[in-house]
Amino acid sequence: MKIVDIFSGQKILVTGGSGFIGPHLCRALSNSDAEIHAVSRKVVPTSGKSPRWWSGDLSEINTARSLVQTIRPDVIFHLAGYAVGGRDLSLILPTLSSNLMTTVNLLTAATEIGCRRIVVAGSLEEPTPEDLVPSSPYAVSKWAGSAYARMFFQLYKTPVVIARIFMTYGPAEPNLNKIIPYVIRSLLRGESPKLGSGKREVDWIYVQDVVEGLIRAAEAENIEGGTVDLGSGELVPIRKMVEKLFEILGADLKPVFGTLPDRPLEQIRVADIEGSRARLGWRPQTSLEKGLERTVDWYKNQMEKDRADES
Repeated sequence: MKIVDIFSGQKILVTGGSGFIGPHLCRALSNSDAEIHAVSRKVVPTSGKSPRWWSGDLSEINTARSLVQTIRPDVIFHLAGYAVGGRDLSLILPTLSSNLMTTVNLLTAATEIGCRRIVVAGSLEEPTPEDLVPSSPYAVSKWAGSAYARMFFQLYKTPVVIARIFMTYGPAEPNLNKIIPYVIRSLLRGESPKLGSGKREVDWIYVQDVVEGLIRAAEAENIEGGTVDLGSGELVPIRKMVEKLFEILGADLKPVFGTLPDRPLEQIRVADIEGSRARLGWRPQTSLEKGLERTVDWYKNQMEKDRADES
């Protein structure tokens, strides 16, 4: 079934609409006959086929209640958060506020008025039952948010689903310090990127595949209160991914591995793709090589556009 049929006549709210995954999701939803709303802390002008934009801080319960009561969405995609994986003490309060409080407030507001489905973005960084030590302030905030989501379903029958999203990459990543945009942009400038050991194995997933998984999570039956993984189901070391970027760009430079220290408690987790296929009827469609090629092309075009604008 096409998106245009799935969401016909419904109201959809996307939080974190100006982040990374949010804009890609909003563009996909714009092909439907649904009324799309997006919220961000910053003011985003509405034009043409864009969603209707709202500005507000969902870590404030009154803001969350007002937004949900005004829109009365049928479906909520909760993508808002502070996605920084550092270990600094200074990240404790921002991740608590932006990740946990926004989730609790949104679940509270949506439960008070009722809605058909809430899809909450989880993270591969969340501890598993076999590994109960969170690795970062971000990880513990996402872990606690998912725990609240499960509690809301058990106690209040809130129709919430947790989409545990793995290492997402693709065009228009706003955080240029993340490894893929950092390496691409360094090579396009003729610079050798400075990196850690590159030994960590990562489950990489292209952003458009994540968007399609989120949409399936909003519609699949009998999955409320559960978690579905949105990843590739394969582990690829950072070193190998970086070498693939060098190959795609035809760079004569060499990556400088071991220049930066690896972060402590880095997690190695792979998505349960068979479980996602069974629950959602979804599988990722984009290979790492194809996804990286598309991402490189986007950054090439963007840098050329930026140069043209400066001249």
